[in-house]
Order: sequence, then structure tokens, then C-alpha cells
Amino acid sequence: MSFHSTAAQLVTLAAEGEEHGGNHESLSPYLTGGAALFILLLMLWVTTRFNRDR
Repeated sequence: MSFHSTAAQLVTLAAEGEEHGGNHESLSPYLTGGAALFILLLMLWVTTRFNRDR
């Protein structure tokens, strides 16, 4: 497979993805961001509990 044909296939694949938008109706950006923030804060809390000797 040549570089040109691979690049052409990737361009075609990217163009097909534009029509879908990549977002699902049931995914709320605020809920996703809030959940990610909560998980990161929980990980930070757990990490600080294990490093009490420092």
C-alpha cells in the first residue's frame, strides 16, 4: 500500500466522520466533565492518603 493511497483512504474516512458530528444525543458535556473532575479529585485524594509520610 502506497503513501498516496493510504492518505486518500484517511481523507475519505475523515470526511465520513464529519456528517455524524461525533456526539451522541445522550451524552451531556457537563455531566461528562463533572464526572471526569470527580474522578480526578478522587484519585488525588487517594494519592494523598497513601503519601502521608512525606
